[in-house]
Amino acid sequence: MTGTERPRVTLKLATSLDGMIALGNGASKWITGPESRAVVHRMRAAHDAILTGIGTVLADNPQLTARPEGGCERQPDVIIMDSTGRTPGDAAVFKGGDRSVTLIPHRDLARAITGHERVMVEAGGKIAAAMIKANLVDCIEWFRAPIVLGGDGLPVMAALGLETLDEAPIFRRTGVVERGADLQETYERIR
Repeated sequence: MTGTERPRVTLKLATSLDGMIALGNGASKWITGPESRAVVHRMRAAHDAILTGIGTVLADNPQLTARPEGGCERQPDVIIMDSTGRTPGDAAVFKGGDRSVTLIPHRDLARAITGHERVMVEAGGKIAAAMIKANLVDCIEWFRAPIVLGGDGLPVMAALGLETLDEAPIFRRTGVVERGADLQETYERIR
């Protein structure tokens, strides 16, 4: 990768039918089923790094490891956007085997993902929206569970600050696969 190129970025989303990632009280384990989670582990193994935010680390304490059936020799590095230095030293991401975990003390997403060829974003609505707004997302892998959480749930995407529909990023659906009771939809950015 040259200095002018950026990595290919995949935004992984796991939501209810109405686009919520958690209940209003933060409860989110598990929205999607085991078939979807198995696919996500394989997706992680295919990426160099997983980017997440401090909010996800504090709320879910995820390992963000690749655990496909039969094991995985290579684990993706982890990049944590933490401009306030709140990542606990005993967070589960530090127990993920032979990989690096990098804490990013600034909010420059483009700079945070350099040095990798394929980055997967697994984060909350603020990071997801910031990545979309910065035009850094090439692909969305959206896993939808057949449940409805309602308007008091936490939305998949924070505000983008759009004033007209012409400003909205556009993605083209390139695939839909059933994963148990869930749907996995794949989208590629076209604008």
